[in-house]
Amino acid sequence: MFGNIANNLGIGSGINSAQLVNDLLSASQGVKLGQLNQRDQLNSSRISAMAATQSALTTFAAAVKETLNGQGFVGDLVSGRQDLATATVLEGGRPEGLPASVEVIQIAVAQREISDVFGSASDAVGERTLTIDNNGGSFDVVIDSSNDSLTGMRDAINASNSGVTAMILTDNGGARLVMEAQEGEENAFTITQSGPSAAMNLTNIAPATDSIIEVDGIQLINSSNTVTGAVPGVQISLLAAETGTSFTISGDSEPLDVRGLVTEFVTAYNELRSSLNAATAPGASGSSGGPLAGDRGAREVMRKLSQLTSTPLTDIGEFKTLAGIGIRTENDGTLSIDDTRLDAAIALDSGAIKLMLEPAVVTETEIGLSGALDAISESLQDESGALTVAQERLEAIRESFAEAREQINTDGDRLREQLERQFAGLERQLSILRSTQSYVEQQFASFNDNN
Repeated sequence: MFGNIANNLGIGSGINSAQLVNDLLSASQGVKLGQLNQRDQLNSSRISAMAATQSALTTFAAAVKETLNGQGFVGDLVSGRQDLATATVLEGGRPEGLPASVEVIQIAVAQREISDVFGSASDAVGERTLTIDNNGGSFDVVIDSSNDSLTGMRDAINASNSGVTAMILTDNGGARLVMEAQEGEENAFTITQSGPSAAMNLTNIAPATDSIIEVDGIQLINSSNTVTGAVPGVQISLLAAETGTSFTISGDSEPLDVRGLVTEFVTAYNELRSSLNAATAPGASGSSGGPLAGDRGAREVMRKLSQLTSTPLTDIGEFKTLAGIGIRTENDGTLSIDDTRLDAAIALDSGAIKLMLEPAVVTETEIGLSGALDAISESLQDESGALTVAQERLEAIRESFAEAREQINTDGDRLREQLERQFAGLERQLSILRSTQSYVEQQFASFNDNN
């Protein structure tokens, strides 16, 4: 009888009490952890989808801006004579008038003066005052006993803030001082000397000259070799002159016409909107739906994007909104083009459409398409924006899940200790029981032997 009791309780049966504890803990914690992990996994997918939404919105806005700016219209700029001049799109500029025919007649040169040869840079030059006169004013450079050397004179000139810089050239013949201004005639300078020492001989080795170029037959003069006003939206960097030689500056791709630009925008927008629709789709017929189904932040993104066609992009000109040129929002949030209306708008004033999409000068009322998208993105992602708040809410939920998991594990550790104590007590009780059983069995055996 006692042996059956012991065996039923696992004593001496080979069953591991530690395994029994693990099984009991698993039964106690398994359902809770399973549900918690499932909810945590869903929340993690929402966090990932929200981050993807933010990234997609930012990427879309950047892509539109790149397409609308000059480089997006014409591609990279190409000079037909890279040895004479190179061309780049001005930041924020929109190239116009391309291709352009350019001739570099003369490049701008900086005035340079050179001194006679000295034995070394440390040789004394004599105490004197150099007065540098240029369009910036008059500047006195004093050479006295503290700086009476070619090196001292160089340093004093460079510290004068006169716009003239000095350097020392050294070769086998000795050392010479070279003074140089910025390029262009307006930066020419004169030097007068006074003082006890004989005047230093200075020789002009390069007079100041302006650059001269012709663009489409029009001669333009600039004080710099970096020309920004010859072709709208384009910076031309002059490298060398070659009179009588014309070359072309153009884009390396065909410019987008207005229809091409509008079509490209609508296609890109619809890709973004379709991905948002999929992420926010509600479950149907037992399906789970998108990871952001019902999310307030995602709904706010879609609401603001849906307002884009009616948002004023400018307050001047014939056209002010995307809807005004035939772009409409469909029931699913995607955009479509009313070809008849767009063709009529292009025929009326295609230039006004371009200026509406990307104004020459951005103001509070002339924001253009890039500005409208930036405003949407910023309003959604600032400290109180819908996307920021949604992300913070999802992160808080993830932290609460981590805390709940930690609490379940803490409760499990406490339960484990309790079960182990109970099993240890049971082991002791059964040990006593088995001892008693052994004693009784011995007494019965002795009684039977005596009979």
